[in-house]
Amino acid sequence: MPAAKTLQVSCVQLHWAKPLERNLERTRHYIRLAASEGSRVVLFPEANLTSYDFPYVLGLTSEAVQRALDETRRAAAAAGIWVIVGTLKPTANRLLNLAHVISPTGDIVHEYAKIHLAGQDEKQSCRGGDKLSLFKLDGVLCTLAICRDGRHPEVYRLPAMAGAQILFHPSCSSDAIEAVLWKRVSGRAQQPVGPNSGIFHCVANTVGQAADGRQTSSGQSFIREPSGMPLAEAGWYQEEMITAVLDLSRADRGYALDSLNDPPFLRRHWEQMIQDVKARADRKPE
Repeated sequence: MPAAKTLQVSCVQLHWAKPLERNLERTRHYIRLAASEGSRVVLFPEANLTSYDFPYVLGLTSEAVQRALDETRRAAAAAGIWVIVGTLKPTANRLLNLAHVISPTGDIVHEYAKIHLAGQDEKQSCRGGDKLSLFKLDGVLCTLAICRDGRHPEVYRLPAMAGAQILFHPSCSSDAIEAVLWKRVSGRAQQPVGPNSGIFHCVANTVGQAADGRQTSSGQSFIREPSGMPLAEAGWYQEEMITAVLDLSRADRGYALDSLNDPPFLRRHWEQMIQDVKARADRKPE
């Protein structure tokens, strides 16, 4: 199918430490809301179905996680839109921090496992993925990074060199209260990627405190133009949905392509890496 010229995107900001049943109900609610607003895709935060609260997540069975994912697939099909959700999913070798791309027919068409793990709990309980993300959504080439992955520009710049025009960036920037305050003062937990890549940047982050009050999350989900200009932004504290229309002609990938072309002695190395990214893109994280 020919690639879409515009794409309406919604990003949902949710609490990071709530039970699976509540997370599933909120996810289904926002899928319906995004569809009713005319969005073609809705992005949820990192691990939005299972939560990012590791003491709770470690008590979940793989069957419970799969049931929630299947319910989300049915909700996507009922709404007829693209849905990107996250889980901390048990495997034979620790957890994987996954983003699942669900088509308007309810099929999981792409999965990406977070590469750069963050925090003691995640590093102890999870293992990193071994591919970069590249997938098509209504004919538009896109990529994914999960939370800290965004601090590593090659994760999204190589897909941009390969043709990706949109970075979908689910996140959970939960941390000690002082650390979150520093993130807000010094700049967003997710630095805008447009000014060093030339692609759109859609972030769905989390809000809320841990049960013991010792951790919180920075909120501030956003949708940004390739220039870095915000098209929509969320607040620091509340669950909410933001929406924007992306004019895809503006995502020229210019900065990524400049790096591909100059200096010339690096081009063959970039080209080999792009081939490797494409070859691994459809591998299922196991």
